Amino acid sequence: MGWRAATERALYGPGGFYLRPEGPAAHFRTSVHASPLFAGAVARVLMRTYEDLGGPSRLPVIDLVDIGAGRGELLTGVLAALPPGVGVRAYGVEKAPRPAALDHRIEWCAEPPKGVSGLVFANEWLDNVPVDVAEADEDGVPRLVEVRTSDGTQRLGPPVSGADARWLERWWPLAGHPGHRAEIGRPRDEAWASAVGTLDAGLAVAVDYAHALGSRPPFGTLSGFAGGREVRAVPDGSCDVTAHVALDACAEAARSLAVHTELLTQREALGRLGVSGTRPPLTLASSDPTAYVRALSGAGEAAELVQRGGLGDFGWLMQRTYSPSRTSSASGV
Repeated sequence: MGWRAATERALYGPGGFYLRPEGPAAHFRTSVHASPLFAGAVARVLMRTYEDLGGPSRLPVIDLVDIGAGRGELLTGVLAALPPGVGVRAYGVEKAPRPAALDHRIEWCAEPPKGVSGLVFANEWLDNVPVDVAEADEDGVPRLVEVRTSDGTQRLGPPVSGADARWLERWWPLAGHPGHRAEIGRPRDEAWASAVGTLDAGLAVAVDYAHALGSRPPFGTLSGFAGGREVRAVPDGSCDVTAHVALDACAEAARSLAVHTELLTQREALGRLGVSGTRPPLTLASSDPTAYVRALSGAGEAAELVQRGGLGDFGWLMQRTYSPSRTSSASGV
């Protein structure tokens, strides 16, 4: 079958990889697991969004929606990092069942709620929205790649047609490049536009592995992960099946819903939020050794989040919808 159908079944079907009790944290490390500084930064994004929406005087409770919530780790961290007394209505959107020990303040749901006023945050969600894979044959014609689910063996199928062909032509041209591959990101565009569409007012943020038009990898990015390491992508439920995201295409798909759109690297976004990885001054070691050790530890965690060639290269797509308290197009970060 095609990679999109095979991945959907492998990740989210009966016994699928993402429905297992241990959760994704048992297999790979995201920014959320790397440091609580990440949740703290998201908490600051939420508070800036709250201010932009008029604060408690205009909005007694602000919504926080985490799409692809895993086992609720990010939401738990954000709630812990918020100032006391902030009214938050938190939603974890995930296909797996609600974790038993999850904070009672978090509502667990399979689909994003509608009419959100606040922050929609999707950390490493779009890379797990299944997509089909295309490869240009020896004549340069883009064809769908079919995969045998039991062992990952692949073959070329029929030519790409219709909306998928138009997407490739616009966002990841393959015609005339025999052997080159692409992941057809149209389902991700639609998923992201739907997520942004749940906002009545506020900010939507997608954080993910990303690439842009003009620098797409010639042979695609489809890969598998299990047990803390990269493995061959086999859509049998034994591993995560993922591919980097064309965030520029996602941005365009939801542009008509937004009053402001911005694409940054994680390094740039977290830098605006005060997470830089800068070492504390050595003078602090003399004046306050305990504070120096604490600051040095925090700098090490921050460095991992903003590292070049690592998490710092992730893309941050930010799209703001109508804001009643400002006329300027602020980003919230």
